[in-house]
Amino acid sequence: MSLPYLKEAIENDDKEKLIRYVRLHFGDGNEEAGKKEIDKSWIEALKLLLDSPETDREFIFETLENKDAETLAHLYFSLHFYFIKRSGEWIHDGNL
Repeated sequence: MSLPYLKEAIENDDKEKLIRYVRLHFGDGNEEAGKKEIDKSWIEALKLLLDSPETDREFIFETLENKDAETLAHLYFSLHFYFIKRSGEWIHDGNL
């Protein structure tokens, strides 16, 4: 899928095309595998928070307040790959 495809989907507010792209990208061309990859990252993050551990929430709030949306989007995808790696079921190289 190309950049024009994604830009057209954004212009038309076609969320299904956008999520399909994400699933295909994360699943190396397999939409069902992509869905599984997304789920793995959420599960890994959730497992770490179940016991309500102490965290550096100030860092999180400062980052959200002081960084531009583009940087936060890059952080979002980097965290996604980080948590998938933690799952032990890694199918990507993690390069953005």
